[in-house]
Amino acid sequence: MQSGNQESFLSSLQKSILISILLVSIVVLFFFKNLFFQPSMLIKNFGQLSIDPEIAFNNNKPTFLEFYAEWCEVCKEMAPKVVALKDDYEKDINFVFLNVDNPKWDFYIKKFNVNGIPQVNLFDSQGGLKNTFIGRQKQDVIKYSLDQINDPSMRNQKFLNSENSQIGENKNYQSSPRSHG
Repeated sequence: MQSGNQESFLSSLQKSILISILLVSIVVLFFFKNLFFQPSMLIKNFGQLSIDPEIAFNNNKPTFLEFYAEWCEVCKEMAPKVVALKDDYEKDINFVFLNVDNPKWDFYIKKFNVNGIPQVNLFDSQGGLKNTFIGRQKQDVIKYSLDQINDPSMRNQKFLNSENSQIGENKNYQSSPRSHG
């Protein structure tokens, strides 16, 4: 009989340990949810942060146009940096975010030759394309470009991060932005 009580005690001890671990895990996730889920939540809100592209290209302000997808890990990684840039520049620069998975934006995907994401296009206040960034980029590189956006000596430049994208200068290689390069 004694062994039955001992087995029951061990089972109760194991249950309480499992419950304790579960509770601690839930508390940790609750307090650190921004750390774990912030990029995913930010990228899901990009559409709400965006202004309509037609308004952006016609209001005589420079425009930051990003093509992204919610499933794109590089897009998620860059999301907090992009939101920080938006917070710093939104009074002077339009911010447009277009999800490549939304067929509504196919016109712009074709117009700006998007074949890898994230792709950021920077336009001056007259709507002239100044920079194109494809793949993971450093925040300070984009920030510098935003600071120089209306500089007349600035020419259209393409920044391709080949470490994260298979896209190159080969014009024979065509892919869909939905394929992630």
